[in-house]
Amino acid sequence: MPQMLEVVPLSLDVPYGADQTLFVVIDRISGAREIRMERADLDGTIGEFIAGCFSDPVRVISFNTLEHWIKDISADVALEIQSRCDIDGTDLPDHLRDFVERHICASSCSPPGLYAAPRARIAAR
Repeated sequence: MPQMLEVVPLSLDVPYGADQTLFVVIDRISGAREIRMERADLDGTIGEFIAGCFSDPVRVISFNTLEHWIKDISADVALEIQSRCDIDGTDLPDHLRDFVERHICASSCSPPGLYAAPRARIAAR
C-alpha cells in the first residue's frame, strides 16, 4: 500500500541562524513555460548568467528569509552583467542581450543618469 505523506502546517517562524538572502532566477524554458532556480550566491548567479547556464532569463528576484522582504533585482543584475563585460573588454554575449536590454534600456522608473552609459553602449550596437 502506498505510504501517505503527512501534511504539516507551514510556520511563519524562521529558525535561528536561517537569516539569508536568496536569489531566484526565473528562466523561460520554452514558450510560456518557466522554471525558477534558487541560488544563495549573487556573484555566482551572475557568473552563471555570463556562462550561459540559463536559456532565456526573464527576471531575478531576491528575498530574505528572516526579514521577510522581496525585491526584483533584474535591472541591477543586468547592469552588473554589462559592467563586467565592459571591464573585461568583451561584447555582451548574444544570449544575454535581450535580458540586459529589457531591464536596463526599458527601466523607466530609474533615475535618468543611473543607467545612461550602459543604455548608450547598448543603443550604439
